[in-house]
Amino acid sequence: MRAARTNHAWAGRIRTRSNGRARVLRLLLALCALPAVFATATPAHATDTTPDTRATTAAPARGADPAPDTQAAYLADRLRENPVHVTDQLPREVPRSTAPDFARLAKKTGLPTYLLVLPMQNSTDGKELLGAVHDRLGRDGLYVLIEGTDVAEATAYGVRAPAEAALTVTRYELAYDAGPLLSFERFVDVIAQGEEKAASRAEAAREKYRDEEPAEMYIGPSDRQNQSFLTGILLTGVPLSILLLAAYARRGRTGKPALRLMVPGVALLSAAAIALTAPVVFDETRSSAARLPTPAEMSARVERVAAGLKQDPVYADPESPRVLDARQRDRLHERIRDFRRSDGGGPVYISLVPQTPESESAGDPDLFAAAVHAKVGEDGVYIVADPDDGTIDVLNHGLRLDSSHLSFDLPDSLTLGDSRADEADDHLLGERLDRLMTFLDETPRTDRPQSEPAPAAAPRAADENTLPALYSTDFWPGLFVGAFAALLLSGLVAGATWIVRPLWRRRSPEPEPFDRLPFTAPTQPSTSYLRRTAYAELTALGAQFTGPNDRGGRSGDLLDAALLLVDGDPGRTRRPGVDPATLVAVIVLARAGRAARTGRPSNLCCGVNPLHGPAEHRHHVRVSADGNRRRLLPVCAPCHDTAVAEPGGIPGRLLKLPDPATGGTRLPYFDLTDGPLNAVPDGTGRLVDRVRETAGVH
Repeated sequence: MRAARTNHAWAGRIRTRSNGRARVLRLLLALCALPAVFATATPAHATDTTPDTRATTAAPARGADPAPDTQAAYLADRLRENPVHVTDQLPREVPRSTAPDFARLAKKTGLPTYLLVLPMQNSTDGKELLGAVHDRLGRDGLYVLIEGTDVAEATAYGVRAPAEAALTVTRYELAYDAGPLLSFERFVDVIAQGEEKAASRAEAAREKYRDEEPAEMYIGPSDRQNQSFLTGILLTGVPLSILLLAAYARRGRTGKPALRLMVPGVALLSAAAIALTAPVVFDETRSSAARLPTPAEMSARVERVAAGLKQDPVYADPESPRVLDARQRDRLHERIRDFRRSDGGGPVYISLVPQTPESESAGDPDLFAAAVHAKVGEDGVYIVADPDDGTIDVLNHGLRLDSSHLSFDLPDSLTLGDSRADEADDHLLGERLDRLMTFLDETPRTDRPQSEPAPAAAPRAADENTLPALYSTDFWPGLFVGAFAALLLSGLVAGATWIVRPLWRRRSPEPEPFDRLPFTAPTQPSTSYLRRTAYAELTALGAQFTGPNDRGGRSGDLLDAALLLVDGDPGRTRRPGVDPATLVAVIVLARAGRAARTGRPSNLCCGVNPLHGPAEHRHHVRVSADGNRRRLLPVCAPCHDTAVAEPGGIPGRLLKLPDPATGGTRLPYFDLTDGPLNAVPDGTGRLVDRVRETAGVH
């Protein structure tokens, strides 16, 4: 390889001389090469696609053209050595160890088959490249080009093969992530079917997948995160929903102990079933079809480039289109020599090599340059020029050059190119590299050598295509979301019950059990609802007393206060004339009286919504959705849970009544009136006192 590149540079310099002298020298070179060609050549037939172990090296065979002038000539030499050539530039997706598998598949065509696996090249027409390779190789057969991971082009020369139909089937039937081996296998299967069946299959594939692509074969890291997230949600959401809904269903009721123990058991079994089933359903382990490359495959290209740079400071990737002519190469060699002799200068190494995500450096030119520098073992300026997209990266390793000047003052027209460079096939790399050498000459020198910081390591090939474990990443947030979803579901069930409950209560005048109140009480009750509820509560409490003389104790005081609000007539609650705030006060007093009669006395009523019934303790809660206004209010159990888990949800749970001043606007009950209802946050005892004060009773 080193000798070949030296001869190539020497031959390039010869071509700058007179045409007649160049022809004579090339003729002499060809004549000198003929004995070696005939001495080393061995009979071969293109149908023999058995891989040769020598095919894993990029050096041309002894006796072949030592420095082919074109990309096609180099590739033809590789196919002359072995009909399957796998580049060393795609180890992360297509390691060279896959060559025997490609060769095995190629035999199934029954035709002389020549396969090139190369990086994606935007500036090269695949069909033209195959034609040029065929012309240089001089052998008929089926020529196939795989770019990256897809079968890009195929052409039959001198043989009958349904190449176009096979390409169509491969492109339509397979998902984009099928991988090169599976794509080539599908291509070969169609070729083996013959022209008639292949054409029919191509038409069927085109018709079937015209508007919809096949489903992806692999999932990515984001898909695995979604799976982990969903698993976490189910693992907590389902068991908690069972527990919460069961508790809601049996609130206020007594049941057998065995039934109470069954619910936690069912919840536990559901959690176990989800934990065991999820890994079976989400059983993917890899994100692509790529095989794991060996360390030798990951370093092959860097070693190839480093070996070439030791022989010639301008290394052009032989698998890529030529972007420098002989004059430009000679000019660069001259500029590099001058820079090396300049004050503070040194070696310059130019690598014209494509940088792709599938390469060993994952497309990072800084990482590639650092690896090449380590292999070359000499400090200098390392320039990485991509012949495919035309970008140029410059890195100083150990010279007395101002690295900040190189990093921040390089014009974009040099590193990225301009509109002219974008339109040119060679991206004007020869012209731009010459200007870059001028920039290096003018770069300020420093007292001490400077170097680029070590770049971040590329992703490990072993980890790049391996999916994270199911119980990792977003699984943990999913657990919390599942718990919240269970609470939300129970809230929705309670809301649905609240909608249906009034219909049931119209048929039954009996008041609801205390345990149901927080889940069924509305936040913006209608007047009809308040009238109906006040009448039911007041009559239910009055029915528990045998007569006026039986109204002693706390429950009697509460009943008397409630009757004071309606002038002693429970029927007034059902007639117009009693405002909503008074009706709510009647409901609160009547319910407190019922609680006292049933042995559940409580002086506190929920201050968030008095219709929720008794409260157990006080809590600072947010009472405004617009600001952070807070009040210390007694709260029932559901309001306490909301205040702790979702403080912003409390304003939505506040009891709101129509504003008498506007008639339509609803405001929190404690902001509406100076009547007795404002005493609810201070306890039912204070409410009784306010009722008596208002009525003038002592």
